[in-house]
Amino acid sequence: MSIFRRRQNASTEPSGTTPDTEAEQQDQAADDAPATARDGGPHDVADVEGRDGRVDLGALWVTPVAGMELRLEVQQSTQQVTAVTMIIGDSALQVQPFAAPRSSGLWEGIREEISASVEKQGGTVEEAEGRFGPELRTRMPSAGPDGRTVFAPAVFVGVDGPRWFLRAVLSGRGAIDADAAAPLLDVLARTVVVRGVEPMAPRELLPLQLPQDARAAEGSGPGGDDAEGDDAGERRDDLDPFERGPEITEVR
Repeated sequence: MSIFRRRQNASTEPSGTTPDTEAEQQDQAADDAPATARDGGPHDVADVEGRDGRVDLGALWVTPVAGMELRLEVQQSTQQVTAVTMIIGDSALQVQPFAAPRSSGLWEGIREEISASVEKQGGTVEEAEGRFGPELRTRMPSAGPDGRTVFAPAVFVGVDGPRWFLRAVLSGRGAIDADAAAPLLDVLARTVVVRGVEPMAPRELLPLQLPQDARAAEGSGPGGDDAEGDDAGERRDDLDPFERGPEITEVR
């Protein structure tokens, strides 16, 4: 049975982006560079023969595994899905797909932005080589229940694909325990990105959607056992990883 929860607004389109018209005119051979980094996944839709049991979430096809909770974050004002979070045990992996220019990847520049943001907020950041290439291992300060400052770990993973960029954030035990992170990273490796052919601005969130069965349950209306409402949230930058959004949860 599916369980749905709604909270606050998730990410929206970032400011300061411009259409990738010029990038669309670059040589097709430029796609080869990011493709090399994807040998172990995630995959472009052109690299697979079909969904093969994956859940269709629009721009993402995700493979469900035993014990995994699939949580879809929704912008309350538009009812648009803005992020996908997979949870296994005490670990979570939030994934968002973005448009990218054909000629170059986004991850190098975004790593610099995340590092600057973490340090500005008093946190620590370390760049290391991970399963999918360079990743950022961060700790963000927050006030604990006793008033002391505690640091929450998070690991940022980025994958540059052909005209798309996939950002993933590991939190919970998976941010500090490689064994706990491994099942979620396996799911990420099997994820497929469906970029589409529409022109989009670099860093614009690719369209996500509820799976068909979840939309049917959602349409049952108030009073059902599977839905509950909440207040609408506010807009925020979709590359800001430090604020959770509203969520619709499907338990498998």
